[in-house]
Amino acid sequence: MSDREVRNLSIPEGLNQERIDVAISRLLGLSRNVVVGLIEAGEIFKSGEPVGKSDRVVTGELIEVKLPELKSEPKLVATPIDGLKVIYDDEFLIVIDKPVGIAAHPSPGWQGPTVVGAIFAAGYQLATSGSAERQGVVHRLDVGTSGLMVVAKNETAYSSLKDQFRNRSVAKIYHALVQGHMDPTVGTIDAPIDRHPREDYRFAVVANGKPSITHYKTLEVFPAVTLLEIELETGRTHQIRVHFSALHHPLVGDLTYGSDPVLAEKLKVSRPWLHAMHLSFTHPGSGQHISFSCDYPEDLTRSLTLLSDIAR
Repeated sequence: MSDREVRNLSIPEGLNQERIDVAISRLLGLSRNVVVGLIEAGEIFKSGEPVGKSDRVVTGELIEVKLPELKSEPKLVATPIDGLKVIYDDEFLIVIDKPVGIAAHPSPGWQGPTVVGAIFAAGYQLATSGSAERQGVVHRLDVGTSGLMVVAKNETAYSSLKDQFRNRSVAKIYHALVQGHMDPTVGTIDAPIDRHPREDYRFAVVANGKPSITHYKTLEVFPAVTLLEIELETGRTHQIRVHFSALHHPLVGDLTYGSDPVLAEKLKVSRPWLHAMHLSFTHPGSGQHISFSCDYPEDLTRSLTLLSDIAR
């Protein structure tokens, strides 16, 4: 096979009205990032014309795809990770406490360790749905976010969990330390999010973005910062970071979204102060509601201790 093979695809009934990037990803086993890159490069065609990212496919439609060079697709590497804790494990799913500095799965430009690679290295098998490097992944945490993730181990669990996340029936609760004091102390942020119009590595509140809803309540007030409990109704990329930055209360340590570097250094925080604290959902096998919690990691606990000392 040449590095740039052309593949002609007929859309099956099961993908009718699906977004074209999702459909191509599932049909060819490529990551969504790679497919979006091909669309942006004008290398996916419908009726001889390049497609757009927001296009939807219909049953029987013919799509022509100029495949990427083989080296461009991220590879899954089984890599043991110190500090990755298994909170729960059965035949359907595995729940882990993800350390900071670990990506959910391989992606273009990321050369570091991943949750999927660590799970494989520990001898677990995962659901094979989706592209190879994302096996079993039904939701993600940022590299710089610690805390709870659930990964599917079979196809039943994968389908059920994906549906639950899509239907917003999974409870996802985070703790975050933000700059300043929230007013009101309890509230909801309802502001659409999409990629930043000028800086592709960031996201932003934009008028035509995807609906994004974040609920918060104050847990504790310190000098200059506030500890919040946050529940996500939607799950957009960087949602918590973007929403609180837009309110001029960026997460402590989140330099990408406007955090004060002097404060971050003072509290010895080298990443966004954000931890996925609680996760609850319906078990795909038993149908029972199950919940999980995990403690703060050492770096976040240390910063709270420093804050308490300052407050005395």
